[in-house]
Amino acid sequence: MWFTVLAIEAYAQSLSIGLQTGDIIFHQSKSAQSTSIQKATLSPYSHMGLVVQRNQQFWVLEAIQPVQYTPIKKWIERGEQYHYVVKRLKFGLSHTQKQALVTAAERYLAKPYDLYFEWDDRAIYCSEIVWKAYAYALGIELAPLQKLKQFRLADAEVQALMKKRYGQRIPLNETVISPQAIFQSKALVEVARQ
Repeated sequence: MWFTVLAIEAYAQSLSIGLQTGDIIFHQSKSAQSTSIQKATLSPYSHMGLVVQRNQQFWVLEAIQPVQYTPIKKWIERGEQYHYVVKRLKFGLSHTQKQALVTAAERYLAKPYDLYFEWDDRAIYCSEIVWKAYAYALGIELAPLQKLKQFRLADAEVQALMKKRYGQRIPLNETVISPQAIFQSKALVEVARQ
C-alpha cells in the first residue's frame, strides 16, 4: 500500500516542479522485454515517452500497444517502484515549437508498437517516437542513431529475445535509437527525479 501513496506523492511532486509539454520521461518498464533492453543498452531505463499538457492535465504520449496518450499518474504507476526521471531540452521550447512537437508525435497515434525495432513508420517504439518528433518537428537530433549490432547482444537473455523475434535473421544493421542514448543526450537537462 505504501507504493500507492508513494505514486500519488510522486505525481504531486512532478506537477509542483512545473512539467512542460515536450519534457521527456523515463522509467524501468515492467514489460517482458524490459530486462533485455536494459542489458543490451547498459541502461537502468527501458521505456520513455513525451510529456504533453492537455486540458490542464499532464499526459505521456507513448509507444505501447498501440501508440496512445496515458495519464501521467498511470504511466508512473506502471514503472518499477514508481521511479522516473524527467529531462528537458536545455534551451527550452516556445509555444509554437511545443505545438509542432506534439503534432509530429501525434501522427503516430494508434500505430502498433514495433516489436522488431525497425526504423520505418509502419510501427513505432518508445524512443523512436520521441527522437522522430524532435527531429521532424524541430530539426533536433537528440542523440546519434545507432545500428542494432552496436548494442551488447551476447547476453543469454538478449539472445533469447532476439531469436524469438527474428529467428536466425537478426537485422544487425537496422537503424535504432535507444532510451539510453536519449537519456544521455547533451541537449537535455534533468528537471525531476522520483
